[in-house]
Amino acid sequence: MIAWKAVSLASTVALLAGSVPVHAADDVSVTIMDRQNHDMSYTYVVPGRSASSSNTDVNCFANQASVNCSGTTRTSATTVPARSGSYEVEGATFSLQLRDGRIAVVNCDSKLNWTDFSRMDQVRRSCKIPLVNNIQAQFHGDKAKLKWPVSIDGKKLESETYKILAVLDKQ
Repeated sequence: MIAWKAVSLASTVALLAGSVPVHAADDVSVTIMDRQNHDMSYTYVVPGRSASSSNTDVNCFANQASVNCSGTTRTSATTVPARSGSYEVEGATFSLQLRDGRIAVVNCDSKLNWTDFSRMDQVRRSCKIPLVNNIQAQFHGDKAKLKWPVSIDGKKLESETYKILAVLDKQ
């Protein structure tokens, strides 16, 4: 049961148009905000997050014998609670932060292994999972092709296609 407004897959392309370049083949920088991966069915909840920043001003005055200093600090914080509702999924599930602040929830369960049919009990393989948080994505329909570097020079990339479960509004 999902308590927030989830976007239908048919309108995913239209909603992503604001954050994805006009050409669907173009890469978009995204950040993995949360990740989970399990072989069995599990409940995925988009987590909350918080951030704070501080700014300190210090004023010092000196005379012949001493130095007097005073200071003030201002801290501002933002907190986004966890989304109420959940998804029943298997495999790898990520919350991807888009450039405009929305979150795309994507999942990849398993893929057909076309290279080894000698063992029919292992026809499926696990999805490839990025180990880094800053990745590239190509959005097309209800799919997100995730790409990430796997070499020191950053030229060799690994990729996997995930299914878009929802695109959540910016909070």
